[in-house]
Amino acid sequence: MLTNIVGVKFKKEGRIYSFNAADLILHKNDRVIVSTDNGLSMGIIAADVNRCPPSALPGNLKKVVRKVTSEDIRIKAENEKMEEEARKFCLEKIQERGLSMKLIDVDCLFDKSKIIFYFTAENRVDFRDLVKDLVQRFKTRIELKQIGARQEARITKGIAICGRMVCCAGILQNLERVTVKMAKEQSMSLNPEKISGLCGRLMCCLAFEHEEYTGSKKCVKTAIHDGNTELDNSDKLLPEDKNTDDLEKLDEDGDFLS
Repeated sequence: MLTNIVGVKFKKEGRIYSFNAADLILHKNDRVIVSTDNGLSMGIIAADVNRCPPSALPGNLKKVVRKVTSEDIRIKAENEKMEEEARKFCLEKIQERGLSMKLIDVDCLFDKSKIIFYFTAENRVDFRDLVKDLVQRFKTRIELKQIGARQEARITKGIAICGRMVCCAGILQNLERVTVKMAKEQSMSLNPEKISGLCGRLMCCLAFEHEEYTGSKKCVKTAIHDGNTELDNSDKLLPEDKNTDDLEKLDEDGDFLS
């Protein structure tokens, strides 16, 4: 028996998750309520229905509960208001307690059972007293989650050097690992200023375009010389750069979303 699978996103810049649509008639861009490990959540259909056999079903498949109702929209508006209030309160407490951390985003679960605060920090931060302040104020479970530079750029967004929205907040579903080797294989200058993004890490487009470059290099190149076709298997010399320390820093990035 085939199962109706749809792709759902919870944030515009987030990845797509698979859910069981059952017998619901759903279309792309429909807003839905789905069941997750953290309870109910509101998302948007990002991929049309795909009928899958039992052998091809993803693990831990959750269900789409219903299409969004007017009551769900009201609850979502309340949650967004709470998120804004929580953000302001948290910023005040961070400043009041002199904590070396930067608040990036706040996310309130649909049923208000937990509020998640995303932050960045250069060093370890003792935020136990901050958690107590937040629990006392909002009377719900509190989670402070430290994120990396790439995830921060994905949330805050921005314009890349190409003049378009940064890839991590636009066309990319997942933040894949990016290495200096990818830049070398694409014959790019190894100047850190030219191959790093707004986050200060290697640009995501290096990974996005890597497969195309490696595929092209595997093809046998032909050169026309004196009217004859000659095989040319030589590789281009790749540029070298002395800024190895800076490149190693760019390559040391563990900020990946699951």
